[in-house]
Amino acid sequence: MGGDNAPHEVCQGAAIACKNFPDLEIALVGKEPLVKQQLEGLDPGVAKRLHVVHADDVIGMEESPVVSIRKKKDSSLRIAMEMVHSKEAQGCVSCGNTGAIVAGGVLVIGRIPGIERPGLGMPLPALNRTSMLIDVGATVRAKPENLFQFALMGQIYKRHIFGVKEPEIALLSNGEEEIKGDEVVMAARELIKAANLNFKGYVEGKDIPFGTADLVVCDGFTGNVLLKFMEGFGEAVYALLKEEMGNRLLPKMGMVFMLPMIKELWTRFDYERYGGTPLLGVNGAVIKAHGRSKSTAVANAIRVAHDFVEKRGVELIREELLEGGKL
Repeated sequence: MGGDNAPHEVCQGAAIACKNFPDLEIALVGKEPLVKQQLEGLDPGVAKRLHVVHADDVIGMEESPVVSIRKKKDSSLRIAMEMVHSKEAQGCVSCGNTGAIVAGGVLVIGRIPGIERPGLGMPLPALNRTSMLIDVGATVRAKPENLFQFALMGQIYKRHIFGVKEPEIALLSNGEEEIKGDEVVMAARELIKAANLNFKGYVEGKDIPFGTADLVVCDGFTGNVLLKFMEGFGEAVYALLKEEMGNRLLPKMGMVFMLPMIKELWTRFDYERYGGTPLLGVNGAVIKAHGRSKSTAVANAIRVAHDFVEKRGVELIREELLEGGKL
């Protein structure tokens, strides 16, 4: 029921995901009459793997995250989180209120022992690799220990889910020199350096699109601002390009030949391709999809959850951090 296009696009995305993954079963948690309307006419083989779980209430995008998760016990998001906590479901995907998703992950599902705060890790396209930015909104004000734990969890995720053998880790700062950064960033740098990780030091915001590191670590406030700037900038450039093409004759003629290249370039930077952002540090697969997600993005977010569960993402983070003595 969350996001700008629910429940129609969410249900359609779930149906696409079931077609793509024959082993997948999905519980669609929401207002039953509305959800069931969206399932009419689906292929019977797909429809039988989509189960409707009724929820009387919905958490709105403008509501207080912690208060709503605690008080709205009949909301779709709270019920979905409880299903993960009870092991009735292995993961939760939502396009809804980011703060409520984080609060539900922490208060309902619970954190991995030793993890103080979770982090949302967002894949970002770059020139020579797919980088990951963590955190992009789960922990707005981070302590050095939080940034250190983001680095630990992010490198495990990149290694096992993305298949990067030795992920390069960097801290986002206001300069590359070691004297740069505030007290939190400087303290986090020393913790990461001491942990024998593949640490490359600081990167600046301008370095991220060039793929300077596999994993870029920052607090949730900075990461969220940076992410939304990149999204808005990309959309603005695309809109300006279309406007200029419409105003000039020669670019219009050249556009015929450039269109395939432009479409391919836009696809690389399209959030729908990546689908969702994992909330690392909680005891279940929790994936936050974009609030504007349509069916393709929802299906890709479910793919992210499917891969995370199949590759034992939560267990690997728990085992490597706790049994490896890194926490």
